[in-house]
Amino acid sequence: MIIDRIIKLFLAFLLDSAFGDPVWLYHPIRIIGKWISFMEKVLRRIFPGDRSGERMAGAVLLVMVVLPAFLIPGGLLYMAGKIHPWAAWILEVFWMYQIFAMKCLKTEALKVYDALAKQDLPLARQRLSWLVGRDTENLSAEEVVKATVETVAENTTDGVVAPMVFMAVGGAPFGFAYKAINTLDSMVGYRNDRYRYFGTASARADDVVNFIPARLTGILMVIAAALCRYDVSGSWQCFLRDRNKHLSPNSAQTESACAGALGIQLGGTHDYFGKPVEKPTLGDAKRKAVPEDIRRANRLMTATSVLALILAEVLLKCFDGIG
Repeated sequence: MIIDRIIKLFLAFLLDSAFGDPVWLYHPIRIIGKWISFMEKVLRRIFPGDRSGERMAGAVLLVMVVLPAFLIPGGLLYMAGKIHPWAAWILEVFWMYQIFAMKCLKTEALKVYDALAKQDLPLARQRLSWLVGRDTENLSAEEVVKATVETVAENTTDGVVAPMVFMAVGGAPFGFAYKAINTLDSMVGYRNDRYRYFGTASARADDVVNFIPARLTGILMVIAAALCRYDVSGSWQCFLRDRNKHLSPNSAQTESACAGALGIQLGGTHDYFGKPVEKPTLGDAKRKAVPEDIRRANRLMTATSVLALILAEVLLKCFDGIG
């Protein structure tokens, strides 16, 4: 059983690394996103609009999204297995491949890099807006670089390592449950007027499920800095010093390691929905951020992800030996 999981995880990671998301197919996460939007409208009509009502509605939303995200894939895999064991096996590998997002993230980040390389700042801002929640209209070229690097660093956890951890434990159903929580956080987990209370349950659930993966990813990113011949000492020092500075308990774990590895400073105050949000700075401004840092961050993400895969495979093999 565990050997089977090892092979599936490896193949899924390999497929994502080679091909990325199959654009010809409607992605399951988009279905989850549409379900979240629909349920938000329903629950806002049912529950009162005061603080306690919105928090209750948000808790119900969390259950109504995560539970189907786990049960439906599990049920479909069970039915596929009844048809033929190989049908379930292939379906689960394909789903696990879809859950990984490393190739897609690298591709989207490079689109920003290409625009900056052509000195087309408006296009770079537009492409960045597809990746981040902050306002991008007035960002300088250096701020665009920093925002892209931050996104790559943070999503090394969200898009690769954390899903890997959950799929190593429970296959595609656990992976989809994790992505459901992550999608909830990205859609309703804001601290603005609309979601301050409605998104509380989703934001806290995301903090919980990413707590261990984020710290694991940060440590692996420091090791990856050595493999990439970046500043491993700076990465380790910034990780130790800055990893708990962020308002989120998880975001700065990888951003600090990445900032130290590249020798640039990330974070700071940014506008979200027209309002400034103060964030601490991470890393030291040893130099200005340049477009090439986007490519460097991509290499760091790849090396970190490969290390995570090796670690996951080794640990699964160890557990198989114990069993």
